[in-house]
Amino acid sequence: MNLKNTNSTQKNLRQEKPILLHEILNPSNNLLYDKFVNLGGLRKSGLYKSSAPGKPLISVITVSYNSEKTIENTIKSVLNQTYDNIEYIVIDGNSQDSTLKIIKKYDTSIDLWISESDSGIYNAINKGLKMSSGDIIGILNSDDTYTKDALSLVKKYFEKFDGVDLVFGSIVKERLFSGFKKEKIRWKFNIYPGHSSGFFISKNAQLKAGLYDEKFELHADYDLIYRLVCKFKMKSIAMDRKDVTGKFNIYGKSSKENQIRYYIEEFKIRKKNKQSIFFISLLLIIKIIYFYLFKISFLKKIFFFLRSKINY
Repeated sequence: MNLKNTNSTQKNLRQEKPILLHEILNPSNNLLYDKFVNLGGLRKSGLYKSSAPGKPLISVITVSYNSEKTIENTIKSVLNQTYDNIEYIVIDGNSQDSTLKIIKKYDTSIDLWISESDSGIYNAINKGLKMSSGDIIGILNSDDTYTKDALSLVKKYFEKFDGVDLVFGSIVKERLFSGFKKEKIRWKFNIYPGHSSGFFISKNAQLKAGLYDEKFELHADYDLIYRLVCKFKMKSIAMDRKDVTGKFNIYGKSSKENQIRYYIEEFKIRKKNKQSIFFISLLLIIKIIYFYLFKISFLKKIFFFLRSKINY
């Protein structure tokens, strides 16, 4: 493979195969590349990466499906990082547009890409997690992007706060979101800026918590966060507000969620994690009432005005 070695994901290559996450989670299940029919990337050519002194390997997982309009910017935002020990894994759900053609264009810059049908976004993310080997893991959806210093910031915060399990970067949506308000998790889940482009977890924490629960189609990330915060009491830190790691596409797939479906799934997540049935039933009723009140235009304007005056 002829490498120009010009971007962040083409550095620190070696031929020594690393231990993948699935080999630790389930040593008896030998997940071989032969299992995948449509795959490519640096690993297919026998090139791998690993952590080194002062340079932890950061795995970035992008999942895609029919993302031809956005995925190239997503990929470029990883390739153009100032940090240069990155393992980049792209899991495509057998896209029917030009997504795969765009992915293949960057075959010598992506560590591993796989394209095959899946059962949803969290099935795809789990697939990427199993194939990862980094000490730190980030999720970047195919319509979001990293800032150029995002992973340098991630490395800095994991080093600065010894033993930290979770780091939350600031991200730009329709405005700047920052912080991590874990004390609010009892009644709301949007307690951190964003799963895609703003959430980074140590490999040890991911191994302890396990994979995403795929029965939650919309927000298995909230279930994972609940487990990390409430069950495992993971050590977490939010970056300074000025330290922006990503830009979140507010018109992406998450913007098209059915709100009532979302509330019902939130109820199920809370029930699974053993919150009081009485409390979460009341919470569900309140949120549904709020949803319908929000449809009244003058109330909506008041809400947006108040929110614009409050920093996240």
